[in-house]
Amino acid sequence: INQPDVGHQNLAENIKKVLSYPSVANKGFLITIGDRSVTGLIARDQMVGPWQVPVSDVAVTKSDFQSSLGEAFAIGEKAPIAISNAPASARMAVGEALTNIAASFIKNISDIKLSANWMASAGSDENDFALFESVKAIGIDLCPTLGISIPVGKDSMSMQTKWNDGIEKNVVSPMSLVITAFSECSDVTKTLTPQLINDENTTLLFIDLAEGKTRMGGSSVNLVNKVIGGKTPDLENPELIKRFFHTIQSLNNENNILAYHDRSDGGLITTLFEMAFAGHCGIDIQLNKFADDELFKFLFNEELGVVIQIEDRKLQNIVGSIEAELGQSVYVIGKPTIKQVITIRSDNKITFQDTRANLQSWWSETSYRIQSLRDNPKSSKEEFENILNDNDPGINPQINFDVPQIIHFNKTKPKIAILREQGINGHSEMAAAFYYAGFDAHDVHMSDIASGAKDLNDFQALVACGGFSYGDVLGAGQGWAKSILLNEKIRNQFQIFFHRQETLSLGVCNGCQMLSNIKQLIPGTDFWPSFVKNESEQFEARFLSVMIEKTNSPFLEDMEGSVLPIAVAHGEGKVNFSNANQLEGATNSNLIAIKYVDNNNKGTLRYPYNPNGSVLGITGLSSIDGRALIMMPHPERVFKSDQNSWHPKGWNDYGPWYRMFANANKFFA
Repeated sequence: INQPDVGHQNLAENIKKVLSYPSVANKGFLITIGDRSVTGLIARDQMVGPWQVPVSDVAVTKSDFQSSLGEAFAIGEKAPIAISNAPASARMAVGEALTNIAASFIKNISDIKLSANWMASAGSDENDFALFESVKAIGIDLCPTLGISIPVGKDSMSMQTKWNDGIEKNVVSPMSLVITAFSECSDVTKTLTPQLINDENTTLLFIDLAEGKTRMGGSSVNLVNKVIGGKTPDLENPELIKRFFHTIQSLNNENNILAYHDRSDGGLITTLFEMAFAGHCGIDIQLNKFADDELFKFLFNEELGVVIQIEDRKLQNIVGSIEAELGQSVYVIGKPTIKQVITIRSDNKITFQDTRANLQSWWSETSYRIQSLRDNPKSSKEEFENILNDNDPGINPQINFDVPQIIHFNKTKPKIAILREQGINGHSEMAAAFYYAGFDAHDVHMSDIASGAKDLNDFQALVACGGFSYGDVLGAGQGWAKSILLNEKIRNQFQIFFHRQETLSLGVCNGCQMLSNIKQLIPGTDFWPSFVKNESEQFEARFLSVMIEKTNSPFLEDMEGSVLPIAVAHGEGKVNFSNANQLEGATNSNLIAIKYVDNNNKGTLRYPYNPNGSVLGITGLSSIDGRALIMMPHPERVFKSDQNSWHPKGWNDYGPWYRMFANANKFFA
């Protein structure tokens, strides 16, 4: 059905519609329920900046714990275009994947490899022809010109459903392609994000890769207005894409880009809004004089393009270098503002204006409503309401100690058991954290202890790692604990270890839950709680702040009073004290070691800063003498700065949580 493009309707009304459209809207409800920090090798996840807004263009992993080398991944898909122009949708999927992965630091575009996931309803001449033309468009024409190969992919050729309702009926899916781009990443620390730097001495540049075209077919604004068909965006100049990629990498290499985001679903207006959301700031968008229809198309078309933020003092040189490579395709489009208001001016007249808070609420409402149906609606509402707080400073570390960059190791390294059980998945990063802190780390499975292959008497330290032992079917860490308590040989070995005065013990996440369930074997832990299901009724994967309390723990020596960001990934992390006396005993005995705090660094029960509803924000406890420490968050996943989802400028190679592992080494000095 070919209908005219929407170009004359109310701008504010369409902005709200587009921001609420599921393809455009915030998808946090899906992101926070998946563990994004496991392995400790995650350099860039979906969440961006100190306000943790899910707008990242690219995923980046580290190759190892020592170097800055890594791997970048990005996705592109343009299924709505396929209804009108299947080959164009395939080319645009490749284009979107490339403008996304360009946010990572890659030497050459030829280093990128693509995976093509084809979906179609095979069997009809129309669909078979669309599939053939689309495969030809990227496999024979586009990608060889770009110098990119497609070594792998998959297909689903039965994308239709049939049923009989008195008469035969069927629904056929349009042909669609999902492109996943992969590449070696030269330096994971140079990944660009959409987070605007709140500096009014900077400028936003729009790089138009469509050479002035504003085709609206298949766009989100057309779809929310039930407009189908029309001329669609396309990738028609692969040489321009190659030069663009080289230009962005060169500018990144010279540290000239402060923020980066591609134009995609929702158009340029959504690109700018998402950058403002990530930066918790406003934007003064300054456009040339447009007729209403032209302005509408300019803001909402979904042709290829990107927005970058640069310093004003570099503006002339950077615009010149971009134009030298790409021609007259770069435009000064606005500036960030400290006042959290987004204004669109055309010919110096205000065409649209609203607050960052209102716009981000519209963008997040779809996610909030789904989350409220699935999870605890009280928790969901608290998180949604946080968007309205203009004074939220974001994650705000406060470090009251020195982070060692070099440890003068003992000639004999302390020997530590990296303890795991069936279902544990956090042992590799835990071993790395202790290894780089000067320990001799040994992989010890519970079956090794049961068989006698390994003995805890041979170790000076023990750490029980995170994961899902026995699938947590008996409750948080219960199955793992029972495998110790109900086996006399193993039970005695653990009890002897815990009572040796020269040992240290640590339990993290599932290991924390397990140790709390065998506290009768650990001296000085009578007041420890158990751990139960999060108050949100959901698995929580977050990057949050905690405060270190004063205890006798050697792990946390000289760290008290500091507020540190940390990875959280658990479904049963709420402390459960059996009675008020137990909580009072833990408090009076100075056993409470770590507490959740909000972005003002104050203790809190508010979600998601306190992700599980624990009383007093408690998330870590020490034994009375300090030799045993349990905690639900994951310090081993953020002991290096580039493992953190976000960190302030100025942090060194090792992050503040490295001090905890270095302190443990110091105990044995």
